[in-house]
Amino acid sequence: MAGNTFGNLFRLTTYGESHGPAIGGVLDGCPAGMSITEEFIQHELDRRRPGQSALTTPRDEKDRIELLSGIFEGKTSGTPIGFLIRNSDQRSGDYDQMKDVYRPGHADQVWDQKFGFRDHRGGGRSSARETASRVVGGAFAKIFLNEFNVSIEAYVSSVKDIVLEIPYTQLDLSLTDKSAVRCPDGKTAESMQRVIENARDAGDSVGGVITCVCKNVSAGLGEPVFDKLHAVLAHAMLSINATKGFEMDGGFDSTTLFGSENNKIKSGISGGISNGSDIVFRVAFKPVSTISKPQQTINNQGQEVVLEAKGRHDPCVLPRAVPIVEAMAALVFADFLLLTKSNRLA
Repeated sequence: MAGNTFGNLFRLTTYGESHGPAIGGVLDGCPAGMSITEEFIQHELDRRRPGQSALTTPRDEKDRIELLSGIFEGKTSGTPIGFLIRNSDQRSGDYDQMKDVYRPGHADQVWDQKFGFRDHRGGGRSSARETASRVVGGAFAKIFLNEFNVSIEAYVSSVKDIVLEIPYTQLDLSLTDKSAVRCPDGKTAESMQRVIENARDAGDSVGGVITCVCKNVSAGLGEPVFDKLHAVLAHAMLSINATKGFEMDGGFDSTTLFGSENNKIKSGISGGISNGSDIVFRVAFKPVSTISKPQQTINNQGQEVVLEAKGRHDPCVLPRAVPIVEAMAALVFADFLLLTKSNRLA
């Protein structure tokens, strides 16, 4: 099946299903000689893992990383890095009622239409559980980018109608992980948390926006015409489960401006190529589709049925999606840094 590999030179392939024995991946193209600390990779996984707070799914996966290849005496060897994360807290029986019923908003029906077969247990390969492997690949990318002093920091900037209005330049982004919501402003975080808790208690869900700030990205990254830097960033972000929008430099709002106004907006990408300024983008996440409220749907015979979903699900995906957004951005920048080495002889 195509679509399981991301990147050109710094290339990640992931494998595994939500309720299979394990998920994992192979990272190819990682330069040799990089010092690797398993603790950092585990820290990144812990930021994404389920069961980390009352605002996330109670599925209790420890997400312990097992590095299988490509590391010798604490350094990358230049060979493919294989890794494994075992699934240990599956409750596949929670999904028995969904064997013949399609969940609204999920890939269930189209997966059947495309392949003629699907793993109904938590969505199988289409589950957001797959993103843990992306976080591992992103952790290696962050280690690589650290050599170039590149920093990537994402945070939750809105939940439903609660919006953080403070510009990122006035925020202390080191406070992001201090909040269960992963919003760096305490007052706004409290309001966001109440909205998520209310949705959870009502058997519903909410969505919102994650803002990502990328600093010290060197000028010259991007491969026009089809692989402009912002185009590949959009590809990376929209490949994450539950994403519905990617925006930078004002996005759709910029269409209401005159050119003289829009040209004053400071951007980190010009003509698809990084220019050395901060790169800031926003990613929109929809409300989680699986909720405990009764929903009208259809079964695999096309008959209308009512589904009351079981299982353990996030009332809001945003807090756990922050490290995923960072990981995908890191993979993009790492790949382009390697690609740019081929652009000039000197």
